[in-house]
Amino acid sequence: MIPSLWRQHVLPFTLLAGLLAAATLAGDYLLHRLDLVWVGRYLGIPGTLLIVGSLVYSLRKRKFIASGNPKSLLTLHEFGAWLGSLLVLIHAGIHFNAILPWLATAAMGVNVISGMVGKLLLDRARGHVQGQREHYQLRGLSRPEVEQAVFWDAVTLDAMTRWRKVHIPIFVVFAVTALGHIASIFLFWGWL
Repeated sequence: MIPSLWRQHVLPFTLLAGLLAAATLAGDYLLHRLDLVWVGRYLGIPGTLLIVGSLVYSLRKRKFIASGNPKSLLTLHEFGAWLGSLLVLIHAGIHFNAILPWLATAAMGVNVISGMVGKLLLDRARGHVQGQREHYQLRGLSRPEVEQAVFWDAVTLDAMTRWRKVHIPIFVVFAVTALGHIASIFLFWGWL
C-alpha cells in the first residue's frame, strides 16, 4: 500500500509546527520559572532582526539584489524566520497587554505556517501525487481509475498550491502590525 499524503507529508509538517509551539511554551515557562520574565521583553528585538534578515532571500529571488546563492539564502530564510518567530513568540508570551502586538503575533503565526506549507509540503506533495499516479498506471489501471485512486491526495495538493496567495499578503499584514507595535513601543517607552 502506498503511504498517504497526510502521513508522509502533512504529519511531519504538523510535528514541526508543534515543535515551534512547544519550544515557545517551554521558553516562556523557563523565563517565568527562573524569574527572568524581563528577558522576554527584549527577545522581540533579535527575533525581529532575524526575520528582517531572512528577507534577503526574497530580495534575491525578486532580483532586487544580485549577490548570494539562492539555495543558501533560502536555507537562511527558513532558519532565520523560524528562529526569529520563536523569539518573537516567546517575547509575546502569555501576556495580554494590548491588541496590536497580538494582531502582529497572529499575523506572524499565520505567515510562518504558510511558509512552512510552501517549504515542507508543496514540493514533496507534488512528487508524492505524481509517484502515486505512476504506480497505479504501472499496475495497469485506466486513467479514470488512476484519477479516482489519487482523488483526495490531488484535492489536498490543489489546496496546498494556493499557499503563496496567503503567504505574501499575510506577511504584509504582519509587517504593518509589527511596525505599529514597534512604533508604539518607541513612543510609550520614550525612546523617541
